[in-house]
Amino acid sequence: MSDTQRDILSTCFSLAIIALAAFISQRFFLPVVWAGILCIATWPMYARLLRACKGQALLAALAATVISALMFIVPLAVALTEAAREGPALAALVADANNNGLAAPAWLQHLPLAGPAIEEWWTTTLGQPHGIAHLLQDGSVARLKSASEVLRNVGAHLMHRLIDIGFAFVTLFFFYKDGLALVRQVGAIGSHCVGRVRWNLYATKVPTAVRATVNGLVLVGLAEGVLLGIVYAFAGVPSAALWGAATGILAIIPFGAPVAFLAVAGVLIVGGHMVAAIVVIAAGTVVLFIADHFVRPTIIGNATALPFLAVLFGILGGVETLGLVGLFIGPVVMTLFVTLWHEENLFGPGVKPGQ
Repeated sequence: MSDTQRDILSTCFSLAIIALAAFISQRFFLPVVWAGILCIATWPMYARLLRACKGQALLAALAATVISALMFIVPLAVALTEAAREGPALAALVADANNNGLAAPAWLQHLPLAGPAIEEWWTTTLGQPHGIAHLLQDGSVARLKSASEVLRNVGAHLMHRLIDIGFAFVTLFFFYKDGLALVRQVGAIGSHCVGRVRWNLYATKVPTAVRATVNGLVLVGLAEGVLLGIVYAFAGVPSAALWGAATGILAIIPFGAPVAFLAVAGVLIVGGHMVAAIVVIAAGTVVLFIADHFVRPTIIGNATALPFLAVLFGILGGVETLGLVGLFIGPVVMTLFVTLWHEENLFGPGVKPGQ
C-alpha cells in the first residue's frame, strides 16, 4: 500500500469517527452550542475568578457556572412567575377565541383608509370559530379547546427547553474547567490544517464577534425591555412586568420589539385607552430607532469591523436559517467571511496565508 492510499484511508477513518460521534450526540448539539457561546461571552469573568481562586480551575469553574446560571435563571424565574400568575386567564382567552371566534373591535371601522378592509378581514378570519387555528396553519392549535389543554401544550414545550438549558449549563461547567486545554488542542489541529498564521488570524475573530454580538443583542434587547416595561407600567398596562419581559426577549431579535409594543398598544386600544396606546407606540418607536440604528451597529460593527449590512445580514440570516442560536452564529460567520475577503490585504503582498 502506497503512502497516498494510506493517507486516504487514514482520513476516511478519522471522518467516519467524527461522523459517528456527531450522529450519536446530535440531540445535544444546541445545548453545546449555547454553552460555547456563553463560555466565550463570559470567559473574562471566569479568568478573574480563576485568579481569585489562585488557579483552582474546579472551584473557579463552579463559581462561574453558578453566576452565569443566576444571571439567566433569576430573570427567567421572574418572567415565569408572572406568566404563571396570568397564565390561566390568558390560556382561557386563547381557547375561547379559538373555539368561538374573536369579535372585531368597534373602533376598527372608524380607522381612515384601510379601516373597513381590516374589519372585514378580522370578521372573516379571527371572528370565525377556529379562525386562529386556520390563521396559524397549525393542526395543534385546532385541538386546543380548553384552557387546560393550552397550559398542557405550553408546559410540554417549556419542559423540553428547561432540559436543554440544564444540559447547556452542565456543558458550560466543563468548558470553563477544561477550556484552556481545549483551546490549545483545537489550536493545534487548526494550525496543522490551515497554517499557524492563518489559524491565529481567524481564531482571534470568533471570541470578539461572539462577545460583541452578546453585548449588542442581548444586553441592548434587555435594556429595551426594561425601558418599555417602565413605560407599560406608567401607561397602566395589565401585567406590565410580563409584557416588559416579553419585549426584552423579542427585542434581542432586530425589529422584534415592535411585535411586543404594538401588541401592548392593541390591548390598550381594545380596552379603550387610546392615549396610553399612542404613548406606548411613540415610546417604543423612539427606543427601537435609537437601539437598532445607533447602539447595536456601533457595538457590533466597531468591535468586529463589520459593515452595517454585514451585521444585519448575519443576524437576520442566522435567525432565518438556524433559529435563535443563529443570532450569534450569523455575525461570527460574517466576521470570518469579511476576514477572508480582506485576507490578502491583512497579510500583505508576498506572504502566503498558510505560513
